[in-house]
Amino acid sequence: MNAKVVRVLYLHPAAAFGGASKSLIELFTYLRREGVSGTVVTPAGPVCKAFRDAGMTVRPVRGLSQFDNTRYGHYRGLRWIILLREVLLLPFSILAIWRLRKEHFDVLHVNEITLLPLGLLAKSLLRVPMVVHVRSLQRSPGSGLRTRLLNRWLRTYADAVVAIDHTVRQTLDAQLDVHIVHNGLGIDNSPLCQASSHRGVVKIGFLGVLIALKGVYELVDAMRILKERGVSVHCLIAGENARQLSGFKAWVLARLGFARDVRADLETFIADHDLHSHVSMLGFVGDVRTLYPQLDILCFPSHLDAAGRPVFEAAFYAIPSVVAVQEPVPDAIVHEVTGLAIPRPDPVLIADALQRLAEDPALRRQLGCQAQTWAHENFAISSNASSMHGVYLAQLADK
Repeated sequence: MNAKVVRVLYLHPAAAFGGASKSLIELFTYLRREGVSGTVVTPAGPVCKAFRDAGMTVRPVRGLSQFDNTRYGHYRGLRWIILLREVLLLPFSILAIWRLRKEHFDVLHVNEITLLPLGLLAKSLLRVPMVVHVRSLQRSPGSGLRTRLLNRWLRTYADAVVAIDHTVRQTLDAQLDVHIVHNGLGIDNSPLCQASSHRGVVKIGFLGVLIALKGVYELVDAMRILKERGVSVHCLIAGENARQLSGFKAWVLARLGFARDVRADLETFIADHDLHSHVSMLGFVGDVRTLYPQLDILCFPSHLDAAGRPVFEAAFYAIPSVVAVQEPVPDAIVHEVTGLAIPRPDPVLIADALQRLAEDPALRRQLGCQAQTWAHENFAISSNASSMHGVYLAQLADK
């Protein structure tokens, strides 16, 4: 362990336990061994316990004000109304940062670019270098005033910019100096690539927070198609319901198109089409390492045109993926090598790809073995955590 303790303040945007929080926890688990101490400011919710269990000091807040300029979430039309929520959360965000003004931190780590405006405030108040972690696809550089402003802020005020892969990096200004630090997964004994022990019904997995953008509606519809085709498959859907709504608030948000109770929608669809023998809703799974050994195929049919962390997590277990991505880059998915890429989250395309893998166990095994090698080469948490630690140390050297 290094003698120098690096005190890092993390700003994390979401209360739900999802890919960004899991990636941060996996990262911090290894950084802690290198002498990094972490304090995280995050909205109160299930993620707080997970951060505490990882050894972080948690400062829960009612919410953190964000500015969304991501490719699929940016403000347009009625989505401008969402800014009202961010304005209402601003006093709580400022207060949370203000309460930290007498504490000493070496580095500020903004765990998603949507928190960049708040990060600028924290950097100014706490007088520490700022690392901005970009986890989501942004609007193309030059696509409007907001995009140009955010990229200017990154160039001027961010001491380091980190992207999770080359897909994300391509959506940032080409003039930016960007570190590529992949997300990772720590597993003590990586299982050897071997033929699946499953016989008969092929198990398909989906992992992620239940939101429409993840393509979970299309996946369940694909399961309906596979049932009609007589394909012997069963889908395990694991993830926290992003929003459970009722009453007048649910009606208003649904009418505006801002919120859906996804789990309730899916359960209704499953019942209406008698899919109980083909789809299981598992809810939140605390340790995905217990789920992956049950799977034969991972499906990530996201509308975000990117491969999420479940794709490489599954690869560590020699599980190939079906991913909705138009132009996959080598650190996302390698088509016909580590899995199958489809151009969009269309139920028929999803069903076709899943059927191909379900009915060809030799192809499944071949892609799974190749995926495992690919995962170890790109997503070993120890090497990626070491890269992030190097980013931190570089900021201290510049102080």
